[in-house]
Amino acid sequence: MASAATAPPDQSASVTQGVNPWLIAASVMLATFMEVLDTAIASVALPYIAGSLSASNDEATWVLTSYLVANAIVLPASNWFSLKFGRKRFLLSCIVIFTVASFACGAAPTLGILLLARIVQGAGGGALQPLSQAILLESFPPAKRGAAMAVFAFGVVVAPVLGPTLGGWLTDTYSWRYAFYINIPIGVLAILMITRFVHDPPYISKARVPAFDRYGFAALVVWTGCLQVVLDKGQEDDWFGATWIRWAVFFLVTSFIYFCWHCWRDKDTIVDLKVLKDRNFLLGSILIFMFGVGIYSTVTVLPLFYQELLGYTAFTAGLVVAPRGIGAVCGMPIIGYLSNKVDPRYLLTFGFFTFGLTTLYFGNVTLDISPTTLLLPILITGFGLSFVFVPISTAAYGTLDAKQIGNASGLFNLMRNVGGSIGISIASTLLTRRSDVHQNEIINYVPRTGQQFQNSIGSMTQFLTNPYGQANAADPAQASLYQQLGRQASLWAFVDVFRWLSLLCFFCVGIVWLFKKVKPGKPPAGAH
Repeated sequence: MASAATAPPDQSASVTQGVNPWLIAASVMLATFMEVLDTAIASVALPYIAGSLSASNDEATWVLTSYLVANAIVLPASNWFSLKFGRKRFLLSCIVIFTVASFACGAAPTLGILLLARIVQGAGGGALQPLSQAILLESFPPAKRGAAMAVFAFGVVVAPVLGPTLGGWLTDTYSWRYAFYINIPIGVLAILMITRFVHDPPYISKARVPAFDRYGFAALVVWTGCLQVVLDKGQEDDWFGATWIRWAVFFLVTSFIYFCWHCWRDKDTIVDLKVLKDRNFLLGSILIFMFGVGIYSTVTVLPLFYQELLGYTAFTAGLVVAPRGIGAVCGMPIIGYLSNKVDPRYLLTFGFFTFGLTTLYFGNVTLDISPTTLLLPILITGFGLSFVFVPISTAAYGTLDAKQIGNASGLFNLMRNVGGSIGISIASTLLTRRSDVHQNEIINYVPRTGQQFQNSIGSMTQFLTNPYGQANAADPAQASLYQQLGRQASLWAFVDVFRWLSLLCFFCVGIVWLFKKVKPGKPPAGAH
């Protein structure tokens, strides 16, 4: 498939056509920031969405995962559409689809309609990031492309971590529906600015566009769709205990094998998998997959911990995790300076190790923590994440030829989004299953006939005698103890998830040092 390589350095003037490149940057970053923000803005609203639409919290997580998978499906095809229909026209079409779907998400009366709207929204938003990045790189002269990438990285890194805070404020102040409605004015403004300031470079109209790889795209839709359904419904239907899930896994594996075989053997496919022959890019794809698992799981699980176990409101939970965004903002100028001077392997090691340590610290949470207990670790987490995003792109793309960048970018971001979707689903499943396991373990250690339980039930019965009366106090006393048991079991489930995520980060540190050395300062031309 033809790759949308960026314009030669001397053509930046023909791309901007006299427009200040920073106006172009502001135009495309509006769309990108809106799209990335939507990956996380609904995370703190999940309990409210579940309650409003008569769904469980597990079912509400589909709102996040369905968006990510639809996003991932469109990413590899975005290059072909931009060459076929013109990049500006395709970008505007995507923003219109995204904005209309955002209204449909906010107005959805049932979970099914909301999920359908989220799929359309994810499909519309899938192309926004790679298109915005290509426009940014081509609009700036080579000397200023580092600054352009810093602006791009700022939007992509900060938006997901600011999403929970903004989503929480909108949910508490108005309704969870406004977490989607907020996209409408931003989308309209982005459409107006892109119409006015953004132009297609001459090479777009002259590009050779191969036939659309419908077989590869169909296989991609089937295996990602089956993966989504299996991850979302697996816990609810007891995984392989359900016949239909076994069939879904069969179609998933079959279509995935065909997709890999087709994209490796044939020419002009939707994704050229031969780029994985490059060791750095292969390792980078593995790491970005794990990074997607880690960051999206943490962004989802931490607000749920504050809301479900500590009783925080959506806004308060979003406010508590907001320092992650501040840490990322503080880290971006530093990483922008160091990325031109330091081996990206050292930066990645620091980033993953810091992320792992802070996540391990989250594994020490109790039900008695204050809102400020995790303030510093959350702040450090954001700082550490900024040391992962840019260096991982530099290391992954650093040994590729320029003509491979367009194709590699689609595959790279497909891995990140699929990793995020898998991470959210696995974290939700683990919270449910590990809670049951810990509940059974606690019951085994504290049997109903044991002295400890009898003393506790006696004290609780005595405490509730005044409001309920001596004859009626036993039942609410047992209910109160069972509620405490459930909270303690859920707490240990959260602890398990945090500790396992920290192990994943430490494992990533080892993979980092399998990279070949890349010369510092080489721009991550295909990363986003």
